[in-house]
Amino acid sequence: MHEVSLSAAILGIVEEYAEKTGFAQVRSIRLSFGRLTCIEPKTLEFAFRVQSEGTKASGAELKFEVLPIVVHCLSCGADSRVEALSGTCPVCSGLELLVTGGREELKMIDMEVD
Repeated sequence: MHEVSLSAAILGIVEEYAEKTGFAQVRSIRLSFGRLTCIEPKTLEFAFRVQSEGTKASGAELKFEVLPIVVHCLSCGADSRVEALSGTCPVCSGLELLVTGGREELKMIDMEVD
């Protein structure tokens, strides 16, 4: 359950920005990550809710942008969004694929604060 450590890292960033800018409360945090990172949004929300109690982020809403899995076929040159890695190109059934999207690590896009 790496979501617990991710939540702690998010809270560390929040506290760092709070010290720099002096905001009172976080209303929402927008995050992005690739589908292949195996982050479970509900688990991350739960960990964040528990860990953020008593902090400037207590009660803040997490908003997620989950980036799709994209594969590039070396046989036909097509770039395709897929729901899961099947090992074959959805266009030509070629077997030589490169994963070009969906592996992006968790990134904090922005925070809405008061």
